[in-house]
Amino acid sequence: MEVMEMAEKEQATILMDKFIDLQRIKAADDREKEITYQIKTTKAKLEALGIVTEDLNIE
Repeated sequence: MEVMEMAEKEQATILMDKFIDLQRIKAADDREKEITYQIKTTKAKLEALGIVTEDLNIE
């Protein structure tokens, strides 16, 4: 039961972070700058977890 509660809390935290990120983009004076910032910080988090991000880029 404890594991399930932790998983639900982790999911809730992830979704809250995503919601906040989207709100930041929506409210940003310079959306491109905010999007670039969001991509940069998310990429750093993924790489810190050992996830290669090179092939994830859409260009």
